[in-house]
Amino acid sequence: MAITSHDVARLAGVSQPTVSRALRDDPRVSVATREKVRRAAQALNYVPSEAGRTLSTRSTRRIGVIVTDLTNPFYPHVVAPLHDELQRLGYRMMLLTERSDEAVAEEKLLDQSLDGVVLATATTDSRLPAQLDRRGMPYVFLNRDTGGSGDYASVVDNEGGGRLVADVLVGLGHRRIAGIFGAANTTTGRERELGFRLALADAGIGLPADRVVRGAFEYDTGYRALPALLEAAEAPTAVFCGNDVVAIGVLNAALAAGLRVPDDLTVIGFDDLPMAAWEVFRLTTVRHDLRELSRQAARLLVRRIDGDADPAGERLVLPTEFVPRATHARLH
Repeated sequence: MAITSHDVARLAGVSQPTVSRALRDDPRVSVATREKVRRAAQALNYVPSEAGRTLSTRSTRRIGVIVTDLTNPFYPHVVAPLHDELQRLGYRMMLLTERSDEAVAEEKLLDQSLDGVVLATATTDSRLPAQLDRRGMPYVFLNRDTGGSGDYASVVDNEGGGRLVADVLVGLGHRRIAGIFGAANTTTGRERELGFRLALADAGIGLPADRVVRGAFEYDTGYRALPALLEAAEAPTAVFCGNDVVAIGVLNAALAAGLRVPDDLTVIGFDDLPMAAWEVFRLTTVRHDLRELSRQAARLLVRRIDGDADPAGERLVLPTEFVPRATHARLH
């Protein structure tokens, strides 16, 4: 006769639901109880049935993570800790990759095979959040959200980070300043630009159109933008980039143009990816806690699934800090 979770419960001296929770490392079960249940399961050679669990609870214990830009080095650094935190909470992560959110919805999310979804590359004009709402599918935004009320999101203080950069550049004496920002349909792009502009305005410094570029958060955006910025009526002495990947593109373009960084041009990024600290770059940037960004998204989604999240929405915002390295300098 097959061993069941009820047999494990009797041996461990706990209830059957406690066995299920303990074996998926549910944090609501104490460490001591989880260990006791594991010892009982090992003694009985018990192997949990995922199919049986799904049928009995109508829960698949699977979370879909939607990333439409896998070529961006930013995303591996948030997907890995997201996976680890979801696993700790008793869920399996499924990475869903398409060229757009809508394509993912059409192909992957209509078969009720997921308990929830993490939207990691959302845009403000995406129809996917509304589709998920109509189907009653819990979801959270990671890094980007819609910018509207009622979102469940784990994000960064992008506006504050943009202000930090502007204040530093003004303090270094720069007045001819350029910005290479993210796409206009991303909250990260909009908010970083807004904070940057507002702080420059406070200092009486404008940001003319010929010193502004918007584009995807990728290397080519920075590499192609710098030559155009250098042709402006007044070429910039400093460039704020929407993220570190864009900034690395600018660094390479500056090298190709024969410019010395930071003597001829100050370059500042955003995110503080691990490679920003490499000796070959030593990029001055804005830091936030990449791992916690992902971990709090996982916890928020599980609370939504369990019905414990605020029904009015929750927007969890991580602080930023300026990280001085070798690509910024005082204007001579």
